Amino acid sequence: MAIDRDLIAQEAAIGMYDRQPPADDHRRGFSLITAFPLLVIPFLVYNILALFSLGGSDGAAYNAVMQVLFNLPMPSAGTHWSVNVGDVILFGALICLFFELLKSTKSDKVAIVNHSLSMVLFIVCLVEFLLFKPFATSAFFLLTFMTLMDVLAGFIVTAVSARKDIDFGH
Repeated sequence: MAIDRDLIAQEAAIGMYDRQPPADDHRRGFSLITAFPLLVIPFLVYNILALFSLGGSDGAAYNAVMQVLFNLPMPSAGTHWSVNVGDVILFGALICLFFELLKSTKSDKVAIVNHSLSMVLFIVCLVEFLLFKPFATSAFFLLTFMTLMDVLAGFIVTAVSARKDIDFGH
């Protein structure tokens, strides 16, 4: 049985041997969960905490964030680690920031929407930090800084990956 190399070359040229992806009747749509910036979760927790403490004294929001939840004994003699509400919010925000940084490596339409929503979240955080007394705490400042890091990481990663996609031909 002889192999007709010219026929194979012609079939390859028209793409007869190209691997076709499986037919997918459901086009990949816009995913709201993927576009949703996860740092909104600790932001909302802090806002709810600040909202419920508004009826108290001037330092009610600060006291609510600094309220000690539990103490853990440490190995060194007589030392206890005090964990307060602000620490727990920041810990949750760090976990959310980790997943946001993982999501920032994508450069599709959903990622661009995510970066844009993260920018809006940063602006809202910054305005609250600068203008409203319950948000003038170190915990909220660090939360605002995390949203800034999310915005910067998202746009920098997207710009670097887009630059790699462009061929400048020398």
